[in-house]
Amino acid sequence: MRRNTAAALFAAALLASPLASAATISISCGAVGQELELCRQGADAWAQQTGHQVNIISTPNSATERLALYQQMLAAGSGDIDVYQIDVIWPGILATHLLDLSDKVPADVIGQHFKAIVDNNTVGGQLVAVPWFTDAGILYYRKDLLEKYGKQPPQTWQELSAIAAEIQEGERAAGNASMWGFVYQAKAYEGLTCNALEWIDSFGGGALVADDGKITANNPAAAEALTWAASTVGTIAPQGVLNYTEEESRGVWQSGNAVFMRNWPYAWALGNAPDSPIAGQIGVSALPKGGPDGKHTGTLGGWQLAVSKYSKNPDVAADLVVFLTSAAEQKRRAIQGAYNPTIESLYQDAEVLDAVPFFGSLYDTFVNAVARPSRVTGGRYNQVSSEFFNAVHEVLSGKAKAEDALASLEARLDRLSRGGRW
Repeated sequence: MRRNTAAALFAAALLASPLASAATISISCGAVGQELELCRQGADAWAQQTGHQVNIISTPNSATERLALYQQMLAAGSGDIDVYQIDVIWPGILATHLLDLSDKVPADVIGQHFKAIVDNNTVGGQLVAVPWFTDAGILYYRKDLLEKYGKQPPQTWQELSAIAAEIQEGERAAGNASMWGFVYQAKAYEGLTCNALEWIDSFGGGALVADDGKITANNPAAAEALTWAASTVGTIAPQGVLNYTEEESRGVWQSGNAVFMRNWPYAWALGNAPDSPIAGQIGVSALPKGGPDGKHTGTLGGWQLAVSKYSKNPDVAADLVVFLTSAAEQKRRAIQGAYNPTIESLYQDAEVLDAVPFFGSLYDTFVNAVARPSRVTGGRYNQVSSEFFNAVHEVLSGKAKAEDALASLEARLDRLSRGGRW
C-alpha cells in the first residue's frame, strides 16, 4: 500500500508539470535539508543557459523508499523521468536501466572526480552515473556545552556516553527538560545500516560481507558495538530515536535539545543558518572509536546523477547532468549547503574551506570512508541491507541480544548468498 501511494503521488507530480515546446527534462531530486532548493537553482540556471525546461520531481527522503519507487518506475520502462539522483550503493542495482555516459562526459572532466567514486559508478565498463556529491558520517557537538562542562570532543563511544549523560543531566537540572545527550538515525531503513556499520567498523568488527563474499557479520566486536548502541536508547538518546531518520535527528539537534548528533555534512549549513538557535555553537569531528584499540570511521555516502535508458531526450538529459556535476555547481552547493564535492581540487578551494572548514580537517574521513558491501553483493545488496538494519533494530529496541541477532543474521545472509557465492 505504501509503495502504491508513493507511486500515485509521484505520478500526480508528473501530470502537474508544465508542457513546453523546447525539450523538457524531468529530474528526481532529494529533499533532505537544502537538496531540493539547490537542485532547483542549478536546474534553472541550466534551463536559462540552454533554453530547455526542467521539471523538478521530489522523491521520498528515505533511501529505502526511494529505491523501491525507482525500481517500480524503471521496471515499467517509464520515460517520465530523464535524470535520476541515485545513491552511491545503487549503480549495480539499477545499471541495466541506465544510459552509458562514457561518451557524454569528456574524459578530462570525469577525471577531476575522485577515482574511487567513478569506479563505483562504472558497471560492466559503462559509466552509468556521474558523481554529484559525496558523504561520510560525522559527529556534531555543541561547542558551548562542552566548554561549559570542561569537556573535549569524545575520542571513543564510551567517552561520548559519559559526557552525554553528564551534560544531559546538568542541562535538565538547569531547566531544559527536553535535553538529550545523543541523537542519530535508528529507524529500520538504509540510514540505520550506515550508522550500524560505523559502530561495528569502529569496534573492529568489519563490514558484514568481505570483498571475497565471505559473510563476516557475526563476530564478538560487532556484538560489542551493537550492545553499546542499544545502551544509548532511553538513556542518552530518546526512545523515539528508533523512528528517527536524518531530519528527525536534525530537528532535535538544531532546536538546541541535544549535545551530540551523528549526521551527514549537509546539517552544518542549516545548523549555522541565521534563524538557527545553535548557530555559531557547532563543532564537528570524526566519529568516535570503539574503545582505545578501535578506529575513527564513517560510512561512505553520496549521490550521483544518472540518465534513464527510457528518456526521450537522452542527449539533453546528459547535458543537464554534466552541468549539475560541474566544478562550478559543486562549489556553489558546497558553499551554500555544505554538500561535499566529488572533485578533489575543491578541497583546496579557499572559499569552500572558509564556508565549511571541516572539509579540510576531516578530508581523510571523507576519502577513506568505509563502504557498504554493495559491490560484492550486487543486485542482492538491498536485501542484505534490509536484513541487517532489521536485525540491528531488534537489538536497539531490546527485542534481541546482539549475539543472537548477529548469529541469526549470518544464517539468513548465508542462505541469501548461496553460501557466500553472490
